[in-house]
This record gives sequence, structure tokens and C-alpha cells, in this order.
Amino acid sequence: MSPPHVTSLPRPPTAGEKAVDVTFRHGTFAVGLGVLGLLALIVVEIGGVAAPALREQGLQFLHGETWDANQQVYGIRPQIWGTLYSSTIALVVGGVLGIAVALFISQGFLPRKLELLLKTVIELLAAIPSVVYGLWGIFFVLPALRPVTEAIHDAFGDFALFSPRSAGPNLLGGSLVLAIMILPTVTAVSRDAFAAVPGKVREAAFGLGATRWECIFGVVLPTASSGVFGALVLAFGRALGETMALAMLLGNRNEFSWSLFAPSNTLASLIANTFPEATGTERNALMCAAIVLLLITLAVNVLGTLILARTNRRLRGLA
Repeated sequence: MSPPHVTSLPRPPTAGEKAVDVTFRHGTFAVGLGVLGLLALIVVEIGGVAAPALREQGLQFLHGETWDANQQVYGIRPQIWGTLYSSTIALVVGGVLGIAVALFISQGFLPRKLELLLKTVIELLAAIPSVVYGLWGIFFVLPALRPVTEAIHDAFGDFALFSPRSAGPNLLGGSLVLAIMILPTVTAVSRDAFAAVPGKVREAAFGLGATRWECIFGVVLPTASSGVFGALVLAFGRALGETMALAMLLGNRNEFSWSLFAPSNTLASLIANTFPEATGTERNALMCAAIVLLLITLAVNVLGTLILARTNRRLRGLA
């Protein structure tokens, strides 16, 4: 008769294992502090250069509409609104497309191999340089949009959104290219959120008689809503800081208009186009613009984090 199998008891960690654990925890803590310190250093360095212009211009810098280096007058209100407006349009277009594509490649609409191929192709879009997107927009998107914008202007030119006739760079073309640029972020993060929904939840919905679309809209999307919202926040942050493509496609006019067909400008484009030749006070003013852009991006991410945390608490029934 063989002796009964005895399960070995877990042993306490050795001194070496404890040392590795302590080193790892302290190391990760130090790296986290280093990231915060680097952010603080960036803010201090840029703020130090921006301070003279901020003292000279005051609040006029935020609500002024003129950027004139010859008269030493600098205002960035058109660029602030242009940044938010173009990024919002891109988020609406890219967000809807990204979520739709994520559902399409994660909910069994395609064979497994084709899903992986499409997922890889979409993720490769994130590797394309911004300047290449800008060139594509100049030579393909803007010419393709020109007949459409002219037809819309002829039919609805009385509306403010379609009022000016523009054959060159405009807000619509730049925003559409920006939507394509943020598409990989929305798609990749949303797909991971959809894939994380337990299969048993879907099976339970099908067992209760739900169709595929009822399962998607009634189970998958609500369950993965926090992940989808996180994808949109990341994409919006990417859109706010985009530079080269918008500098090539928006027209760089320091005036804000609600029209989709009018040229516009953003904070990042203003900095990229003006900084190489800027000196003295104008250089300091550009640093002020960089601080404003940093604060806008930070505010968006903090607000998104707070909303995401509140959503998660509601889903867990804690609020």
C-alpha cells in the first residue's frame, strides 16, 4: 500500500527573495517620483522663460486675438478655441469610427485570422509619422473634399458652419486627418475593453433570447464603458497636442471661426510655425502658449480620470 500523497507546505520567503521584493518596490516608487520630478522640471523651465511675457501681457494674452511680433502684441484666444474645436471634431469622428471598428473585430463578425490582420493594420496606422499624414492630407484629402465643400456651401451657405468658400486648407480637412490619426488609439483600447468582457456574460444574454446586436448594445458596451471612455480620453489628449499635420492642413490663420470650411490654427501649430524665427518677447510668449497647452491637456486628463473613477464606482454599486 503506497503512502498517502503529502502536499508540501509553502515555505517562507528567503532573505534573498525579500531583498528582491523590497528593492523592486523601492525602485518602482523612485521611478514614479522621477516622472513627477521630470514633469515639475519641465513646467519650471518653461515657466521661467514664459514669466516675462506673462507679466508684460497679463490676462490680455489669454483673451487677446492678435499675434503681432512687430507691435509686441500677443493673444492666443483664437488658437485656444481652434485647438479645442478641431480636437472635438476629430474625437467625434474618430471616436465613432474607432468604437465601430473595435466592435467589428472583436465580436465575431470576421474569421479569427482576418480579425488579427485587420487589428494589425489599424495598429500600424499609429506608426505613420505626423508629417506623412500632413502630406496625405494636402495631396489627397483636401482635393477630395473640395467638390463636396463647394456643393455644401452652394446649398447651405447661409449657415455659419458652411459660410465661407475655401479652396485651400481648412478646419474640416485637418480635423478629418486628425480623426484618422487618433483612430488606432480608440480602436486598440476599446477592443481590449470589449475582449475583457467575460464570455459567460454574453452567453447568459444569448440564453435569455438576446440577439447579437441586443447583446452588444445591452451587455458588451455598458460593461466595457469605462475602458471605452478611457480610450476617448487618451485620443482627445493625443489630438490636443498634435502639431505637424495640423500645421500643414489648417491654414494657420490666427482667427477663430465656427465654420468648418474656414482656415484655423492651434496652439501646437502656432508654436511649431513661429518658434524657429522667434526672439525676445515673442519667444517668451510662445512659452506661455506652451504652458497653456500643457494645462489644457492636464485638465482634460484629470477630468477624464475623475469621470472614469465615478463611472467605475457606479458600476460597482458604490455610488
